[in-house]
Parts: sequence; C-alpha cells; structure tokens
Amino acid sequence: MAKASWDKEARQGLTLISPPFLYALLVLAAPILTILTYSFLTDGYLTVLWEFTWDNYIYAWTDPIVRLVMIRSLGVAALVTLVTVLLAFPVAYYVSFMVRPERKSMWLFLITIPFWTSYLIRVFLWKVILGYNGVINSTLTGLGIIDQPLTFILYNVNSIVLTLAHAYAPFAILPIFIALEKIDRSLLEAGRDLGESKAMTFWRVTLPLAMPGVIAATMIVFIPTIGDYVTPELIGGGKIPMIANLIQVQMLALDDRPKGSALAVSAMLIVAIVCLIFLFLNRRFLKVRQ
Repeated sequence: MAKASWDKEARQGLTLISPPFLYALLVLAAPILTILTYSFLTDGYLTVLWEFTWDNYIYAWTDPIVRLVMIRSLGVAALVTLVTVLLAFPVAYYVSFMVRPERKSMWLFLITIPFWTSYLIRVFLWKVILGYNGVINSTLTGLGIIDQPLTFILYNVNSIVLTLAHAYAPFAILPIFIALEKIDRSLLEAGRDLGESKAMTFWRVTLPLAMPGVIAATMIVFIPTIGDYVTPELIGGGKIPMIANLIQVQMLALDDRPKGSALAVSAMLIVAIVCLIFLFLNRRFLKVRQ
C-alpha cells in the first residue's frame, strides 16, 4: 500500500516537472548539442559539409590571434568580476547590517532599478557619458579643468571594465545580500563577547559565512562577462575584440560556422575549468578557516 502511494506521488512529481524539464532541454541542451555537432564538421563554400574533422579545434587552440583574444577575454572578465564583487560587498553589507528591516525592501527596490532598462540602452548611456563630447568631457571643459576633451576614457579596456561592472553590479549585490541575511547575528555577538574586534569578527565569522554568496556573485558575473559581445563592440569601438566578437566574425562575417562553433565550445570549456578551479580553492579556504 505504501509502495503504491509512493509510486503515485512519484508519477505526480514527474508530471509536474516534465513541462519545465522539456522546455529547458529544448532551449538549452538542443542549441549546445547543435554547436557541438557543428564544431566537428567541415566548412564548405556557403555550406557545411558533413565530414568529421579536428581542424576547427586545432585552429581554436593553436591560432595566435585566437589565443590573444581568449587571454584578453579571461583578463577582462576576471577584472570585471573582481571590481564588481569588491564594490558589491560593501553595498550588500550595508543593506543587511546597517539598514533597518522595514527599509531593506526599499533599498533592494533601488538596487534593481537598472533592470528596468535594456542592457543595450545602459551601454549606450555609458558611451554618451565617456564620449569625446560626452558628459565627463563637457563638464571638465566647462569648468576649465582641461582644454581638450580626454580621449583615453573611451575605446579601451578601462571603459569596458567600468561599463560591465556597472551593468552586472545588481547581479553581485543580491546573492551576497542573501548570504549575509542568513548569518545568525548571535554568532557575531559571541565573537565580540570573546574579545574579538569588529574587524576580526568580520574576518573570522562574517566573511566565511558569506562566501556562498560571494561565490554565486563571482559565477554570475564572470560567466556572462567573458562572453559579452555588445560592450566590447560599442564601448571598445571594435578595437578590443573579445571571444564573443571573434565568434560573431566567424559565424556571420566569414560564414564559417564550424570554426565559430569550435571557438564557442572552447570558450565554454575554459569557463567551466576556471569555475571549477575557483570552487576548489574556495573549498580549501573554508577548510583552512575552520
């Protein structure tokens, strides 16, 4: 009788999760499998030949231009992640520990305001702010601080990092805030009762307990940043291409879908390896802290 009841509940559970599972399989697994398949095929003139080859991966892993672009993409993504998390943690900490409970919802509301506008619009706004005749140059020129507009604040890595850090800041603040909210405040009080300073209590109690949120913020920022296409194209002026721009060139401009697919698969593998390394190091850090 109990087994029949369990089987019935299992069937009901499968019926409940089947639609979203099939949807996820369709919109996530199918494109990835398609790209993976294309990466082993041969490019023909305006068509794809169903002939197995390793040439696409040989190109993706040995071409010096691809290597340079991939290293640049990893460097920019790492820098954006570092800047974003370092700026997001104080904001999340302030909202969690300093703001009164009845006002936290208002602060979270304010943090999510950037989501109200399109990502593309926000990138264009930063181009207007940093442009040759943009807000910064116009203000500095009007105040007499500079005679000629600054040319180094746009179309470089710094402007790309600034734009991406602003765009992904809410994605970093929210998971860190959730992790901080889960910390039992009595643990902090116990640390102070034992004679620990606020700084040491933060280092030994708050930070280790908040690490799941920091990890989540790091992954949420790093993964989409390395594959960003719009910001390097607009803010970088197309002069500082990242791996997504190179994939776009292969896929559309050169109509070489197998090579573009090999680049995409290679980028996904590298991101997966980097994320696994970070998770491993973080686990070791938590063991040492304990």
